[in-house]
Amino acid sequence: MATRCKPAAARKDAHIDLSMSPVTKSGVDSGFDRLSFDHCALPDLQFADLDLSQTFLGRPLSAPLMIGAMTGGTPRAEAINAALAEVAQSQKIAFAVGSQRAALELGRSAKNLRFLAPDIPIIGNLGAVQLAQGGGVALAQAAIEDLEADAIAIHLNPLQELIQPEGERDWRGVSVAIEALVKAVNVPVIVKEVGAGINADIAAQLFDMGVSAVDVAGAGGTNWARIEAARHKADASLYDPFLDWGMTTIDCLLAVTARCKGRLVIASGGVRHGLDVMRGYWLGADMVSVAGPMLRHLLNDNKTPAAKDLDAFVEQIHEQMRMTLFLTGADNLKTFRDVAARLDGLRFNQTHD
Repeated sequence: MATRCKPAAARKDAHIDLSMSPVTKSGVDSGFDRLSFDHCALPDLQFADLDLSQTFLGRPLSAPLMIGAMTGGTPRAEAINAALAEVAQSQKIAFAVGSQRAALELGRSAKNLRFLAPDIPIIGNLGAVQLAQGGGVALAQAAIEDLEADAIAIHLNPLQELIQPEGERDWRGVSVAIEALVKAVNVPVIVKEVGAGINADIAAQLFDMGVSAVDVAGAGGTNWARIEAARHKADASLYDPFLDWGMTTIDCLLAVTARCKGRLVIASGGVRHGLDVMRGYWLGADMVSVAGPMLRHLLNDNKTPAAKDLDAFVEQIHEQMRMTLFLTGADNLKTFRDVAARLDGLRFNQTHD
């Protein structure tokens, strides 16, 4: 078993290095700059009193903010995840781990993450196509138990799998496997993309299948198509037209929140700072996930995780979120959703029933 998993582990470490490279930066914009808020020149507020608190998966958080899924399965990835867990616990934000498959198949445990972060939501992770293979549901159950996870995220990545040299191209049975998982486990199931987006029809289908939350994960952030293309030793020009394939995060979010009102929606993909987090929240996301920028601040030298640098970055995001409240005259997240905004320069009203 360990021999079979060595290529997967090596791939995980290659992913970390490539995700830090400018060569793999997305060629499209997430679209968050299309949304602007009316400026409140007379805020009747005390900045220090502004409240960003939120509850997610039954746990109180400092803000509707999550460290997004990035990596797992190797000693290097374990060190990264340990640092991420420490920061998430310190900052009282949610934490989603990367795919657990390689680690579980190698017999490596992630139990230490729950020890490092006992009070925050921790979300496990498994690929959808692996879930649909033999023993997939049992593997997901093992992932939940090992992590003592508050939820399990199943990631959809058909574009990445098509371009990945070792990618899986047989996606038959994935929907059936997700439905089976929902019925088999006693924690919420989240389904997410990895950077090409989930449209409103697919989101509605997933909710009808019993999924608890959908992470739209649109284009504009970490570009897994470009990362996998960069791993090809031979000519990868076949994939050139598809390197920026997908729907932008803001387009996904607009469509999914309009179609799936009252459902738990997570926004991710190209979230750069606290203002983007607030833009996602105003558009109807219950949580906003940040991945790439978190990893870059953690790995300033591209080798050794520096939790203090990431801690400072998360503090900055919190401060930018509070600034957004103050400059729109909102004293908390609930009132913030009623402030005036413009999309592409035109007055835009978003309903959040």
